[in-house]
Amino acid sequence: MTTFQLKGRVFFTFDILTVTGLHIGGSDTGVEIGGVDNTVIRDRLTNRPYIPGSSLKGKMRSLMEKYAGKEKNYPRNLQNFHVCLSEGEYGTCDICQVFGVPGELEYATPTRLIVRDVFLSDKSAGDLENSGRTDLPYTEVKTEVSIDRVTSAANPRQMERVPAGVKFANAEIVYTIYDGGPCSAANDIARLKALVMAFQLLEDDYLGGQGTRGSGKVKLTDIRVGLRAGEYIGNPAALGKEKFADLSDLTGTLAQVQEQIQKTLGL
Repeated sequence: MTTFQLKGRVFFTFDILTVTGLHIGGSDTGVEIGGVDNTVIRDRLTNRPYIPGSSLKGKMRSLMEKYAGKEKNYPRNLQNFHVCLSEGEYGTCDICQVFGVPGELEYATPTRLIVRDVFLSDKSAGDLENSGRTDLPYTEVKTEVSIDRVTSAANPRQMERVPAGVKFANAEIVYTIYDGGPCSAANDIARLKALVMAFQLLEDDYLGGQGTRGSGKVKLTDIRVGLRAGEYIGNPAALGKEKFADLSDLTGTLAQVQEQIQKTLGL
């Protein structure tokens, strides 16, 4: 049996600012809210909209697959995403190494990435509650009209969105560095560049639905990067500096961050 050693974990913590309205769909089952066709997903305890970690991770993976020109081949009956189907290809694929492959593949190694749900900041929630300008609690309703190309009849539909200018606070993405078997700690550190590229692709694209019609543009702000290693106790040690204002600030010093991790891990 192959043994993997967890050498350390890199913590990316940041805020997600909505530049345009954001729609990440929830369940419409049994919901009738003024004729809104597409509702957003909400935290059942607070009723506030949130960003599921699965949506964030899935979008970043999809964009990386497109950027690398990878074929969508898995699952075989659906072909929703790319999976390397040979051990040789898997060993050199940043996407499958970072975002993971199905555990039933005999050559699969542990997934490096953990992406947590992201919740509306208390300040943004308070601002929305007091603004008096939302159509629904914390959200707006955007009406779109599609035109039947045969009859020219208008078909209005309504979509719920989190308004622009709202902050989802303290998003946390955890990247694990492994060593042992086919894994190399040095390679995992090098692949941090692929993860930061996925962040950039996300900013340049959109999150959630209806992105080609204006929704879902986001910006990552107040980025903190930390490393927990060694005795693995206490708060993660800051990498680079205490806080990066935005992605361009982080990418400018990414090489130094990677070098700092290597030195800390004794590589």
